[in-house]
Amino acid sequence: MDPIDLRKGQVIKVDNDLYTVTFSQFVNPGKGSAFVRTKLRNLKRGTVVERTFKAVEKIDDVDLEKRYMTFLYKDGDHLVFMDKDDYEQLSIPMVLVEDIVPFMKEEMPFEITFYEGNPVGVTPPNFAELEVTYAEDAIKGDTVGTSRKKVTVETGGEVLVPLYVKQGDRIKIDLREISFVERVSK
Repeated sequence: MDPIDLRKGQVIKVDNDLYTVTFSQFVNPGKGSAFVRTKLRNLKRGTVVERTFKAVEKIDDVDLEKRYMTFLYKDGDHLVFMDKDDYEQLSIPMVLVEDIVPFMKEEMPFEITFYEGNPVGVTPPNFAELEVTYAEDAIKGDTVGTSRKKVTVETGGEVLVPLYVKQGDRIKIDLREISFVERVSK
């Protein structure tokens, strides 16, 4: 696989270790050859390393098995998921999805990726609809441009939203970028 094809959440093998891509940016400088700047999380140790790949370099892709599972609950620093087909429960380290944990709700569907029988990746749904449980009132007249305020949703997560969003509203959040999409009618 070419480094240009790397995407967030993808699992690759580098120096005989498995890594998940947490950041990938293609850079084409005016002088010199193109390269891809990445941040990779080691799946065994949880450490994050920055690595630059030349555009012509080859990267080892990994054969993965994918299963669709439902989030049940948090258990310490692990998350418990259930396979709806055979009701098997699986405990996965929270570090695999740490940025979206504050937006996870019971019964939310996830795609769990396995390598040689071990879970190595957790892909959330693209969007989640959650109720706003706390929002400060917008100041009258403060509507210039793209003003934003921070609100808290039912799961405890915080996200920036437009000023018109208020407590009790349901909003759609993009879990890939942790960003507001739209207000959803009740």
